[in-house]
Amino acid sequence: MSDRPRILVCDDEPQILRGLRVVLRDGGYEIDATGSAQEALDHAALRPPDAAIIDLVLPDGSGIEVCRELRTWSQMPILVLSAVGEEDTKVLALEAGADDYVTKPFGPRELLARVAAALRRAAVDSDGPVVHANGLEVDLAARVVRRDGQAVHLTPIEFDLLRVLVRNRGRLMTHRALLTEVWGPQSRDDTQALRSHIANLRRKVEVPGERPGVIRTDPGVGYRFAV
Repeated sequence: MSDRPRILVCDDEPQILRGLRVVLRDGGYEIDATGSAQEALDHAALRPPDAAIIDLVLPDGSGIEVCRELRTWSQMPILVLSAVGEEDTKVLALEAGADDYVTKPFGPRELLARVAAALRRAAVDSDGPVVHANGLEVDLAARVVRRDGQAVHLTPIEFDLLRVLVRNRGRLMTHRALLTEVWGPQSRDDTQALRSHIANLRRKVEVPGERPGVIRTDPGVGYRFAV
């Protein structure tokens, strides 16, 4: 029995599927390759994988529905594959339970980095009391933040935003998910307020000139806390 993480891959394009097999195997993973939504769900149920990579457009359904179905019984990391320009569809997939997305055509190094980050997030206790990242210390229980040992003063809204990002570190959080979590469902479309608070939060917790910082932007989609 191999101790390598096993990834469920679902894509109906043979060339993409072959490429994913090669990249992931070279990256140290075992692969369960499928070509349809139903086949992916059947494989996942019979032999639950450590993570899944699901194309958004499948011959017998939508990758969004696959994400939603998997989320009814599993917390495995799910990455969706998306064609360039399908921003709205990617947001829907993330809101259906996907952890991240990879845009086609994808670079092998980026794909492996995103898979590794998703697996790291799944392996850690996201409710741990203290999180450290690049000189930043976030004590979730005490609501205390320090940068290089120095206390950082955050407003309640700024801390709540940071808390949600930290507890989901490595995962791409959509604008709507953050707005709903921090402000409530009545504010789920107020992206301008979100951008303003994120900008203030970055000025306080990130090192000036540091690129990339601990809070990463996926333009038009959302934010993630680096792991």
